[in-house]
Amino acid sequence: MYTARFSKQSQALHSADADVWAVSDRAHTLANRGEDVIFLCVGDPNFDTPEPILDFARARLGVGRTHYSPAAGELMLRRAIADIESKVSPHPCSPDDVVVFPGGTNAIYAVLSCLLNPGEQIVIPEPMYIGYVPITNALQLDVRKVACPAERGFAFDIESIKQAITEDTRAVMINTPVNPTGAMATPEQLRELAAYCRARNIWLISDEMYSMITFARRHTSLRTAAEQLDNVIVIDGLSKSHAMSGWRLGWAVAQGELVARLIEYAGATIFGVPQFIQEAAAFALEFDTYFVKQMRDAYEKRRDLIVQRIDRIPGLSCYSPDAGMFVMVDVSAVARSGEAFAEALLDAERVSVLPGKPFGPSAVNHVRLTLAADEVELSRALDRIERFVTSGCQKAG
Repeated sequence: MYTARFSKQSQALHSADADVWAVSDRAHTLANRGEDVIFLCVGDPNFDTPEPILDFARARLGVGRTHYSPAAGELMLRRAIADIESKVSPHPCSPDDVVVFPGGTNAIYAVLSCLLNPGEQIVIPEPMYIGYVPITNALQLDVRKVACPAERGFAFDIESIKQAITEDTRAVMINTPVNPTGAMATPEQLRELAAYCRARNIWLISDEMYSMITFARRHTSLRTAAEQLDNVIVIDGLSKSHAMSGWRLGWAVAQGELVARLIEYAGATIFGVPQFIQEAAAFALEFDTYFVKQMRDAYEKRRDLIVQRIDRIPGLSCYSPDAGMFVMVDVSAVARSGEAFAEALLDAERVSVLPGKPFGPSAVNHVRLTLAADEVELSRALDRIERFVTSGCQKAG
């Protein structure tokens, strides 16, 4: 009899995802049965990709841009990314500093694969993007988490990051703006951390996927803030800012030999991103101002709606995020954990939110609400949440 055996890497990916989407999966099961479930759990923009980008992609398909592309990415897109980096940074950026990947998560996987060996140490602030967990597990990395506590608004604490770094640390990875909290590192913090890591011979990776969805103040890239760039890698993409999540388009900006390693990795694993997608992405970056502003303004209105409503519900509280697509809600006064709250809320009111535990210990008493729903849908969900809490959601504990 044949017995299937699997790699440690696949097992790590399997186990890391075991509980993350349990509430969401159950919500989808209920919805498939015809129940009225409101989904506030996933960070997939509810906007369609802007029509001019679609038109451009169709045109490129029509002229046969459906073949292999260079492993580094099409020059048209790499030049567009480099031009943007050069405009906002005191450091010039060349197309040769850019490597294109099918999505930001793939870019992160590639970067970490090229920088660290199994068992080597990386420092990551938390709450952190859920996708880091399976990646670091699959690569068998030693992850040292740095708490960004809710009572301080989930703000970055550079001193805490420094204290977490040891002689064994090979890399630090930050996310600014942060998924799930919307916190943003300041230019001064980024400059200080970049210099500290460089002095310690440590790589510093910055995931900036929400760079274009900011509210009160503009995003500052690590590449703009750092005085030296030889230990710096910036990752970004169009999934959130341009409602292009399904297009799978992201990139890494780096320098020196790492770029060559990333190109080799991309050539060996993905063999290039489709030509027409890359050219549509380049078009999007050149003609995106109006569309990005429209979406950013909508997210800001939705954020304000959620924060105002949550503040009026006894027992719930939240911080107003500076950026991103999510609001973290503290449920510690009404439930024993975010997971218990999310499970009971789905049972009682058919609203699906994401428990905070998978983001890290600092978020265990929170749930994450997405801004990727229109104001009517959000109001319906918030009505249900208010009814749930005022009717005695301590049953969730």
